[in-house]
Amino acid sequence: MACIVLNACRNAPQNPLLQPFDTPFGVPPFDKIVFSDYIPAFEAGIKAHNKEIEAIVRSKDKPTFENVIAALDRSGQLLMNVETVFYSINNANTSDELQAIEREITPVLSKHNDDICLNARLFAKVKAVYEQADELELNDERLKLLQETYKSFVRGGANLSAGDQATLRKLNEEISVLQLTFGQHLLAETNGFALHITDEEKLSGLPQAQRNAAATAALKSGKEGWLFTLHNPSIMPFLQYADDRESRRQLLEAYLNRGNNGNENDNKEIVALLVAKRLQKAKLLRYINYADYALDNRMAKNPERVYTLLWQLWTPALEKAKEEAADMRRIIQKSAQNIELEAWDWRYYSEKALKSKYDLDEEALRPYLRLENVREGIFYVCNRLYGITFAETADLPKYHDEVATYICKDADGKELGVVYMDFFPRSGKSGGAWCGSYRRQTYENGQRTPAVTTIVCNFTRPSDDVPALLSPDETETFFHEFGHALHNLFSDVHYYGVSSVPRDFVELPSQIMEHWAFQPEVLKHYAKHYRTGETIPDELIQKLEKSSKHGQGFATTEYLAASFLDMDYHVLTNTDSLNVLQFEKDVTDNLGLIRQIPPRYRSTYFNHTMGGGYTAGYYSYIWSEVLDADAFQAFVETGNIFDPHIAGAFRREILEKRGIYDALEMYVNFRGAEPQIDALLNNRGLK
Repeated sequence: MACIVLNACRNAPQNPLLQPFDTPFGVPPFDKIVFSDYIPAFEAGIKAHNKEIEAIVRSKDKPTFENVIAALDRSGQLLMNVETVFYSINNANTSDELQAIEREITPVLSKHNDDICLNARLFAKVKAVYEQADELELNDERLKLLQETYKSFVRGGANLSAGDQATLRKLNEEISVLQLTFGQHLLAETNGFALHITDEEKLSGLPQAQRNAAATAALKSGKEGWLFTLHNPSIMPFLQYADDRESRRQLLEAYLNRGNNGNENDNKEIVALLVAKRLQKAKLLRYINYADYALDNRMAKNPERVYTLLWQLWTPALEKAKEEAADMRRIIQKSAQNIELEAWDWRYYSEKALKSKYDLDEEALRPYLRLENVREGIFYVCNRLYGITFAETADLPKYHDEVATYICKDADGKELGVVYMDFFPRSGKSGGAWCGSYRRQTYENGQRTPAVTTIVCNFTRPSDDVPALLSPDETETFFHEFGHALHNLFSDVHYYGVSSVPRDFVELPSQIMEHWAFQPEVLKHYAKHYRTGETIPDELIQKLEKSSKHGQGFATTEYLAASFLDMDYHVLTNTDSLNVLQFEKDVTDNLGLIRQIPPRYRSTYFNHTMGGGYTAGYYSYIWSEVLDADAFQAFVETGNIFDPHIAGAFRREILEKRGIYDALEMYVNFRGAEPQIDALLNNRGLK
């Protein structure tokens, strides 16, 4: 550690992470940051934060909201900047060097967080202000910040004995390292397998775009033929269209066994340890199990309410999935193939059922879903709803050549913030799609600071003379992540401590955006054929509408199975002799899940929960879907999906306020009533 401290002192004047970001909108100076800057910057950030905390603690003034709660909220800005840049880059464009830094700094940051949460003198001051809350005449935002600050200390172990606090510190460090290791193993497993095909006959059924992309991947790897990977833009079309059943099996089994191969990246032991350590932590903090601890801070409040929703959906979803399986078996029988329907057959025969029942081929939609056109469609929706505009700029530093940047302006011309967009898979990019921030909106000296937000995806790449053409699922994903970006851009809070949103509420702004993706009026605006410029024909829109519920049995069932798996791990009260694979099997067997449908995420690659972001929280997507389906009905009921009054209310009551009020209270203020489940059931064809 002495070497690190000396290095920090030596490099500090030149370290761009330790200087004010002298860039437009205060975006990170990516072009100036090098690997060796991070550790010194983390060390300097921690040191500065400790000084700020010590100043609060040493103050002789009577504890007040301003000199304790607000001062604590403002503290740690330098460290926050370093963390934001590092983890954003590490997820979107990692390397061996960045992963090594992550392994080194993770336990250090865990200790630093505990040093604050378990600082008895600091907690005493926070508690003193909290106990006089009724006398302070705080506005709603300040009162919520006070409540959340106090609660965070209690949940962080401030009321524990010295011995229990020492145990908690050890558990927090172990959990953080285990979560980190799980994610690094998963990335290595995802990148570590590819199906190499040299026989062109095995490409039968695959659209030309997928063949081209696989040929490009092979060429980049120095191989002849075609290469198919475990990244979604490669594997999912293969499972959907490839006629070669054995190749489908190989690819899917490799996908399903990530982290379960008995090698250096195996995650089974990590999962068992994580579940056990989380339970220990929950019990130490006087909770029955980890789910009780996690949900105490969310909209659902307790596991019982989560299970009530999941079971309410499970039976109709499973029945729908069985109906879909029966449709596929009939197709198999007609083809005179003597095979049993298996998991690697599902997407393949689901596509054939789609064609048979609705005369629709999803590949017929791709030419109209050019990435750039979909992006313009999103801008169109945002403008119609909120009057905002987006303009691309080349003047901002970027962390990768493929990144595009856009400045967002409000209807009155004021700058709301910046959006970074990064669309395509790379070996150094985590899987999936997400929205993050390089700078959260707040106020400085009475002036609103614009947000700097980022959208990172793994979409189908362009190849040869064909641009990036999205699948319907990728199109919805783009709309989804842009909903998160709007939440960041519209945020209008004065304190970082109220900018956080409960995990099971945060998907409302993203999921409601999906509702506009395939509205006929919206499609007519952006869905243009990439070669001819022809607007998507009415016939194709009608087919899309009629088939909108196709495959919902599978989609809902695989999602719910993963949600049950996540919850069942975290309601355990005893983890002795936990066998991960047997536990997973018991969960799915008890659900009656048919063998052709594995959970969307099996335990050893379930990064949502094992990586820490959605621990005991994967249910949040369906919980939020109750909200978004009901909320979109507010637009539908007016007869105008762009109704300005409803859009204005949604922005004002939901997007701008973030965590200032209780989530249900905010929703009722917007909708006028609590959400009902009927719209969700209708949307998924489960009613």
